[in-house]
Amino acid sequence: MTVYGYARVSTLEQNTAAQLAAFKRAGIHHVVQEKRSAVKDRPELERLLRVLQSGDVLVVYKLDRLARSVSHFVKVFDVLKGRGVGFRSLTEAIETDTPQGRMFLHLLSAFAEFERELIRERCLAGQRAARAAGRTWGVKRALSDEDTAQAVAAWRSGWYTQAVLADMLGISQACMRDHIHRFERRGRWALQP
Repeated sequence: MTVYGYARVSTLEQNTAAQLAAFKRAGIHHVVQEKRSAVKDRPELERLLRVLQSGDVLVVYKLDRLARSVSHFVKVFDVLKGRGVGFRSLTEAIETDTPQGRMFLHLLSAFAEFERELIRERCLAGQRAARAAGRTWGVKRALSDEDTAQAVAAWRSGWYTQAVLADMLGISQACMRDHIHRFERRGRWALQP
């Protein structure tokens, strides 16, 4: 069993001295240091997570040194738990070896799930409001409804093929076919309102 410390600061101007001193007082000699913002990839943390084995313990000075959000912490903790690695925070007195520590982590998981549901709910509400206001998103259609109606009438007359119409309108034949299907509510457009 090996106990690893993980020390992180957000900028190159900051230093890990306070964290390193806390690890030394706790008797932790294997410490990985990283100078990266929480929003960026953290290669040292990823490397450390790959090295940890069952029975090892990962120690941080504070929770915010490990994860950028509750949901990110829960993901990291799930990786640790799946590999049989313990976790401890020096300042928050969280240890996965105690019932209180495990309870705290379960509460964090519940809050992370709640946070995800709130974000999802807000996104869906925003999309509904945008649709109600007539806003659309995605790629703009190549042909207007009027141009499509005229192209469909010309194609149905039998005088023009889809390939000729597509060439005349400066679009691909697949695009022409999709516009015809949309106009006639066929193919992938059959179930659309």
